[in-house]
Amino acid sequence: MKIFNLIFCFIFIVFGALQYNDPDPYLWIPIYLFAAFLCWKASKGAFHPKVTIVGIAFFTGYAIYKIFDPNGLIDWVNIHHAENIAETMKAEKPWVEESREFFGLIIIISVLVTNYFYGKKVGSAESV
Repeated sequence: MKIFNLIFCFIFIVFGALQYNDPDPYLWIPIYLFAAFLCWKASKGAFHPKVTIVGIAFFTGYAIYKIFDPNGLIDWVNIHHAENIAETMKAEKPWVEESREFFGLIIIISVLVTNYFYGKKVGSAESV
C-alpha cells in the first residue's frame, strides 16, 4: 500500500497543479491537495479514519451534486450522448468540465475508500 499511496500522492499533486487555469482553482487545488496529503500520510503508516470518512462523505456529496448539476453528468449522458470529454484539454463546453470534475471526484473517493478499508484491516490486525 505504500507504493499505491505514493503514486496517488504524486498523481493528486499533479492534478492539483494542473488546476491553476481552471475556472475554479480555489476549490479544486485544495481538493486534490487534501487527497494527496491523506495518501502521503497513509504511505507513512499514519491512518486517520475520521478524517478519511469526512473526506469520503464530502467528496461523495459533491459527486452526487455533479450528477444532477445543470450541465452535469446526466446532461452529458442524456443530452450530449456521452460525447468524448477527453478529445481536447480545453473544456469549451460546460458539460465537459462538469463531467471531468465528477470523474476526478470518483478517483479520489475510490482511493480514500481503499485506504479506509485497508487501514481498518491493518489496524484490527495490529490490535489482535
